[in-house]
Amino acid sequence: MENKHVVLVTGMSGAGKSSVTSILEDMGYHCIDNFPVQLLSVLADLIEHTTDPRYANVALSTSAQDFPDFLRGLKGGEGIDVQVLFLDASDNILLHRYKSTRRTHPLLVSNTVNTLEEAIQVERHMFVQHKDASFITIDTSFLDQKELKEKVEKYFSRNAAPTFSISFISFGYKNGVPLDADLMIDVRFLPNPYWIVDLRPYSGNDKCVYDYVMQKPETQEFLKRLLAFTDYAFAEYVKEGKNHFTVAIGCTGGQHRSVVITNYLFDHYRQTYHCYKEHRDVTPLEKDNDA
Repeated sequence: MENKHVVLVTGMSGAGKSSVTSILEDMGYHCIDNFPVQLLSVLADLIEHTTDPRYANVALSTSAQDFPDFLRGLKGGEGIDVQVLFLDASDNILLHRYKSTRRTHPLLVSNTVNTLEEAIQVERHMFVQHKDASFITIDTSFLDQKELKEKVEKYFSRNAAPTFSISFISFGYKNGVPLDADLMIDVRFLPNPYWIVDLRPYSGNDKCVYDYVMQKPETQEFLKRLLAFTDYAFAEYVKEGKNHFTVAIGCTGGQHRSVVITNYLFDHYRQTYHCYKEHRDVTPLEKDNDA
């Protein structure tokens, strides 16, 4: 009999657990929210032994307080494959979401803390000792509903066989770093097309900017050293059994150098691995949709 598949959805309150649970439900997962941790052993036994097809693919949403118990309880069951989806967002974004929706943070409801800012910091600290490299992390800070849906479907499609995949994301440091990056590469030392007046209006998706950056000796030396590392690292992650890896490439504004290097890495590795790319800070009219 095939193993049951459980997606454990957790992360920072306000980062989008409800939205993701709805997406997974539309994808055919049997979704359970706010399940009492005291009944966890009953649920694990049901998932493991039932013949009810609804429990072949389960999405279970859990809070920071209950997450460690759910992770231990479900991973301890035979015949259950558990994936953890960790949702995150920057502190400023979480503050804005709570204030704009007038919701109350769970830690405030339980009188664990006194302010919203304290609630976010305490909850983030609660996750620190439990986060693991095998978790799939999605930073929802800059995602709209369509983009979030695409990411969830990409990672948790029931029709896709598990395989090692890589997301390459360009970004600008002035807009904040991606929280879901496994590896962050700073390319601000490369020659900057921004200071070339004729190149400034373009992005790294345009040939003139791409050629300018790629033809520089500093870029060629950097890529030679970088690929020696990533070739080895990606192969080791495959052997380790990791399903997905996110590489974030940053420059100052996220328009030129980081976009060029992201495009290069995507093209270089797409024949070997299942690859995606995203240019987070390129304006909508300039975004490259070939990902």
